[in-house]
Amino acid sequence: MAMTIEEIEQYIIKAVPDADVEVVDLNGNGDHFSAIVTAASFKGLSRLAQHRRVYDAFGGRMGEELHALKLTTRIPE
Repeated sequence: MAMTIEEIEQYIIKAVPDADVEVVDLNGNGDHFSAIVTAASFKGLSRLAQHRRVYDAFGGRMGEELHALKLTTRIPE
């Protein structure tokens, strides 16, 4: 079963509590999403470490319940 935008946001916020999260369903059918995650806690982390922190929030759900997630991470200015 596919995940909803709200579920994706909840998983990310649970893993990155200070995150501001914007999730968009890219094609309207609930299997390809885009997320912009902005968090001060990303400061000092490489881009790879930032992405890993977000993707790890989904455990084994990536590729299953969550088919595709285009991810952008940012540090607030």
